[in-house]
Amino acid sequence: MIRSDDTFDGTFSYRPHFSDAPGFRMHYVDEGPRNGEIILCLHGEPTWGYMFRRLIDSLSGTYRVIAPDHMGFGKSDTPPDRSYWLQDHIDNLERFVLALDLRGITLLMHDFGGPVGMGLAARHPERIARIVSANGPTPFGQESLAARLAANARESPWFQWILKAHEEKRLETVLGELGFNILSTLKLNGFENHALIDETWLRAYAAHYATPANCAGAIGWAKGFATGAHRFETPGTAARQAIGLKPALAIWGLADRTLHAQHFLPLFGELFPQAEVHTLPGVGHYCIEDAPDTIGTLVAQFLRNT
Repeated sequence: MIRSDDTFDGTFSYRPHFSDAPGFRMHYVDEGPRNGEIILCLHGEPTWGYMFRRLIDSLSGTYRVIAPDHMGFGKSDTPPDRSYWLQDHIDNLERFVLALDLRGITLLMHDFGGPVGMGLAARHPERIARIVSANGPTPFGQESLAARLAANARESPWFQWILKAHEEKRLETVLGELGFNILSTLKLNGFENHALIDETWLRAYAAHYATPANCAGAIGWAKGFATGAHRFETPGTAARQAIGLKPALAIWGLADRTLHAQHFLPLFGELFPQAEVHTLPGVGHYCIEDAPDTIGTLVAQFLRNT
């Protein structure tokens, strides 16, 4: 478990905040002016709020940037008596947002932060101002959703590995050792910026996973895919219409080997046909690590223009 005051040699020096509203101790970063427009940064597998550090630095001068760690990730708790399916993470985020009474939210979503954020949007469209997808899927009741997910899974080494490892009953064993194999997991999904890799960076991503018990969040996300336990939130007609009218931006690293642009950008386009879309050649799945300055500039321009 990561100490709440660990700054990782000054690379993550934000004051830690915690909320018990989701039923466990959820850590979050909350930087920038209290009255600033809110950017809610939602991470995915197997990362945490650390991934957003460069965006927090560049955007918090103007905006209130909030980056929670999902249950079982980062500086948040990993309760042993909870399930870690998509719907659980949506429930947790909803309780967190309602407890802080966050409104006028720009969702900035990466990886499974996409389905979690869109789940929040389905339940509370009135609290959402904008949508930003950064290699983060935007499932929102699109008719093509199931077909696109299946097609992507057939091409993705990560999802293929999950299914094979689950079938061979070694999924939990391998992901239970993320404290040791974190870099190979990131590489499998698509991490390209090797210049970042040093002892501090590796420790930041491995620290939460010191024991197999602390890997329950990462295991749960993979196992939920293998077993079909995840449940996408289905928006009502009013929510779909409301969210479809919000300003939206998609940024996609084309070297993503897990979530392929040819499947997920059309999914985004079905919901937001007039939205900006920026593709980044040579940038991988962890686009916010691979190209933080480019993404920070694109997000800042989008916020100013909308």
